[in-house]
Formats: sequence, C-alpha cells, structure tokens
Amino acid sequence: MAAGGIFNHSATHPLSRSRGIWSALHIDPLLMLLLLILIAGGLVVLYSGADQNMAVVKAQGIRMGIALAVMLVFAQFDPAVFRRWAPWLYALGLAGLIAVLLVGVGAKGAQRWLAIPGLPRFQPSELMKLVVPMMVAWYLSRHYLPPRLRHLGVALLVALVPMVLIILQPDLGTSLLVGAAGVFAVFFAGISWRLIGAFFAMVSVTAPLMWFFGMREYQKQRVLTLLDPQSDPLGAGWNIMQSKTAIGSGGMDGKGWLQGTQSHLEFLPESHTDFIVAVLAEEFGFIGVLALLVLYLLIILRCLYIAATAQDSFSRLLAGALTMTFFLYVFVNVGMVSGLLPVVGVPLPLVSFGGTSSVTLMAAFGVLMSIQTHRRMITA
Repeated sequence: MAAGGIFNHSATHPLSRSRGIWSALHIDPLLMLLLLILIAGGLVVLYSGADQNMAVVKAQGIRMGIALAVMLVFAQFDPAVFRRWAPWLYALGLAGLIAVLLVGVGAKGAQRWLAIPGLPRFQPSELMKLVVPMMVAWYLSRHYLPPRLRHLGVALLVALVPMVLIILQPDLGTSLLVGAAGVFAVFFAGISWRLIGAFFAMVSVTAPLMWFFGMREYQKQRVLTLLDPQSDPLGAGWNIMQSKTAIGSGGMDGKGWLQGTQSHLEFLPESHTDFIVAVLAEEFGFIGVLALLVLYLLIILRCLYIAATAQDSFSRLLAGALTMTFFLYVFVNVGMVSGLLPVVGVPLPLVSFGGTSSVTLMAAFGVLMSIQTHRRMITA
C-alpha cells in the first residue's frame, strides 16, 4: 500500500509531468532552450546589423517561426521513417538538382532555384544538406561496421554526385557543405586513420587540378583575396578588410549595442547576412563573440550526446553527420569573416538573415530530437 502510494505520488510530481509533456511533444528541452536563446540573441544582433530596420527583424522572426514549426514536425517522426524514406528523398533531390540545371531560375550569375507555379521558388541543394547524410547513413547501416572499402566507395559516390551537380550551378559553398555532410557520416561509421590520410593525400594531389580546370574565375579570386586582401582594397578585398576592421575595433567589451560604425556607416557590406558576426564583434567585443561560440559549443555537445546514445547505427551516423554539418556552418562563417577562409557565402546559422538555410538547419534539429525522444520512449 505504501509502495503504491509512493509510486502514485511520484507519477504526479511536477517534474514527472514536465518530462512527460516534453516526451509527448518529442522535444529535447535542453536543446530547445539553447536554440531559442541563440535565435533570440540573433534577432537582437540582426536589428543592429539591419540598421534598426524593424521590417527585417519581423521577417526574420516569421521565418524562424516557420523553421521552429518544421523542426517540431520532423521531431514527430520515428527515425525508422527517415530510414525508410531516405532512398526516395535522395532520388527526389537528384531530380531537383538536374531540373535546376535544365530549367532553373537564375540570379546574380547563378542558376540555383526552381520555380513551380503556385509555390515560392526554392533551392533543391538545401534539401540535400539533410538528405545526403541520411542516404549515406541508410546505406552504411545496412552493412557491417566499420565498412569495407567497396562500401566506402559507394557511400562517397552517394555524396559526390549531388556535390558535382551543385558545383555546376555554380554554388561552391553549398556543394562543400553537402559533400562534407556525407563524408561526416562515413567518418562516424568508423574508418582507419590510414584511409583518412589517403583521403587527404588525394585531396592535396587533386587541388592543383581543381585550380586550373575545376574552379571559375571568381572562385580563384576569392582564394587570392584571402591570401592578399590589400591587392584589391576597393574591390574583392573590401569585404574582408572592413570585416577585420570591425572585429578589431570592438576590443574586449565592444562599443555597445547599436553603436557600431562599420555597419551603420555602411562600410561593412552584407552586415545582416554573411558578415553579421563582425557586427556582433564590433558592438559586443571579444566577450560577445566568446559567448556566442560557447552557446554554439553547448548546442554541438548536446547533439553529439544524442548521437552517442542513439540506439541503432542509422540514427547514430545521421545524428553525428548533422551535428558536424552544423559545426561546419559555424566554422566556415567565422573563418571567412575573420579572414582565415575564403568568402563562400555561408551564413552564420540561426543568426544571419535568411530563411532557406534556417529551415534546413531546424529540420535537422528536428531529426536529432526525434532520435533522442523516440529513444526514451523505447527504453521507458
């Protein structure tokens, strides 16, 4: 009787009810909290980066609301659903990429969008950031791990085909993210350091060939600008020079919110999109940038925990690949804004103004929450 009373009391305890609500909604509360803090902080910085244009902030808020809704929808599906649909989604994505090359809509010298009557135009390449690691994880999880050499070859081919199609658009930044997402899934499958070394050696050997035969002139210019921004200070080097000036002028604690001069005097281009971290650095200083990076680190650590505790190979490979893709977003954006990497048009995740990449990222977080919450249901 007493034992039953204790059981009933614990079942109605507020903490137990709270956990039950989160599980019923298929939401990981810690990851959700970290994402909401990041989104809220991003809107604050965006208000300044957009020169206090409230319309831009409202538009971003609506897009983030849509992205959160997409995340919640993806979180409701069991990981087995993603595993079952992976080949079909991959085939659909390839068809979309081919359609872009044939009948796609162009803008700014690139043909990256599809326009279907009655629907807003969209980029199939964004879908592949999620589908490619899903497909690679599906294929590798069907075989013994660590994978054999022939299985590695097929998995890399799965990532290479959409990567090449995206390069042809051309969109080097997105192609690298898509290819890396697939490679991350291969890495988490467990491969020897000898193969990893051989891969990097192959990349080193083919790099000169890519320079002469695979890269367009504007892509070469980005690399040359990285090496010597002063060679064209009023042209290709302008973005990097102004970005580094903004970051350096912020000092330890910054000039204060809305007090940045590089962005508000329009020296810093793309201040509310790709170069928004420079706005953050100028107004909040090193402390503000450090706080942002710590927040990103906590999100990544939580996602890696979800990957490590996943109950099957498909979920583990997919969760690990999606987490490292998110890390790559942060690494590339911060690296290019600080002049350590070429400018490739990769936004700062969930902070830069933009809708398509935010929806894709939040869909990935929805998959991660699905893996985490459905694991709990199985073990309950």
